Amino acid sequence: MWSRRQGRLRPVVCGVEELRRRGREREAVLRKARREQQLVSKRLLRDDAPEEAGEGCVSAILGETELQVQQLLRQAQRGTEEKRERALVSLRRGLQHPETQQTFIRLEGSMRTLVGLLTSNQALLQLEAARCLHELSHSEQSTVAEACLPATSYLLTYLSSHSSDFIELCLYTLGNLIVESEAVRRQLLPQGIVPALAACIQSPHVAVLEALGFALSQLLQAKEAPETIIPSILASTLPQHMLQLLQPGPKLNPGVAVEFAWCLHYIICSQVSNSLLIAHGALSTLGLLLLDLAEAVQRSEDAGLELLACPVLRCVSNLLTEAEVETVGGQMQLRDERVVAALFILLQFFFQKQPSLLPEGLWLLNNLTANSPSFCTSLLSLDLIEPLLQLLPLSNVVSVMVLTVLCNVAEKGPAYCQRLWPGPLLPALLQTLFFSDTEVVGQSLELLHLLFLYQPEAVQVFLQQSGLQALERHQEEAQLQDRVYALQQAALQG
Repeated sequence: MWSRRQGRLRPVVCGVEELRRRGREREAVLRKARREQQLVSKRLLRDDAPEEAGEGCVSAILGETELQVQQLLRQAQRGTEEKRERALVSLRRGLQHPETQQTFIRLEGSMRTLVGLLTSNQALLQLEAARCLHELSHSEQSTVAEACLPATSYLLTYLSSHSSDFIELCLYTLGNLIVESEAVRRQLLPQGIVPALAACIQSPHVAVLEALGFALSQLLQAKEAPETIIPSILASTLPQHMLQLLQPGPKLNPGVAVEFAWCLHYIICSQVSNSLLIAHGALSTLGLLLLDLAEAVQRSEDAGLELLACPVLRCVSNLLTEAEVETVGGQMQLRDERVVAALFILLQFFFQKQPSLLPEGLWLLNNLTANSPSFCTSLLSLDLIEPLLQLLPLSNVVSVMVLTVLCNVAEKGPAYCQRLWPGPLLPALLQTLFFSDTEVVGQSLELLHLLFLYQPEAVQVFLQQSGLQALERHQEEAQLQDRVYALQQAALQG
């Protein structure tokens, strides 16, 4: 983020190279934190309310668990299709309870019977058997997920079914199983889960695409994903189709876009081959999507917008840290002023309705301005410094990121510091020196150092506004002593 520049003021203790090193370290920590924030979860499809008879049967199952489960499994294999289906419905409702799930997997032959019903030639029995598996997949016990291993190859096969509802159910069941057990993932990979998912992404059904995004995101969050899963996904057609589903326009579905934006985030965080995504136009697509999100805010169509904004901001932020961005013209895929203006519209929205997302937007602004004079110019020409300063009091995290962005601008040299000065910057910086957070104060000191370096008249104003007294508050703090001393010397020399 920092580059070496010459200036007439060169404090020995806190030079520009030192600022550059600190900036790199801070960014590395922040990137690592963002990469490790995962969204492992399970989802449950239940669209029917328990009937009175069903509720009674569930009570019976819980009362005499093993005997009743055995009886329902026998009933599901004999008699008319209607009676068999009723038995499976009762079993499914019983499997909503952890005690019954444990009993079911302990019973010898229970999973074999369920798989037999899943593979029968009667559609209603197949569907109810799949729903029973779905209930089991939602268990928090890995032993239950591993007990479902005999069914996984059939669930994969049925992803090519003609019924979109059945495909959706199979995808959510697979997604739940994937996240719970490494044994399940080890079995699914050679069984061909990646090609099966790649085939599903061409479905015209929104519900199927949303379920696919969920299953894929579960797979991508596995600890072994960078080595064994993501290379296969990148070698398939999935990345291109994911980017198509994120293209702004009338066909963009918010639910589908949220799922695949998170998928893209996990792929990018793996750093397996981000150059491939950049070459496929990922930055361009995501940049346009940011513009679309900002337009939605302006149209007051912001319901659920934060669900999509968060992964999109993270994707763009992390892609901008790749060395390949420059070599393949990645920066050119983002239009400077439009992206910066859109980002500030989103920041204003976050400020009003989702303050927790402000660091995400500021992290992107940091990465945009870190190595790009043109984005810094956009920030200045759009008069966005003062709105940025207004965010300083919100929290320590926000303050650090705002100050980091301003350091990025000031670091570009005298011409940029002249446009920061005069104005509200120095009074705001003096206020931050009274903060108790060491990181906020440290970042303020670094920004002051750059101002003194490139805009010497700032020193006199600093002295006139009791700047030295503000610095004295921190001269005994071990983490800040060197920087405080360097600024005190610079101010006295000035």
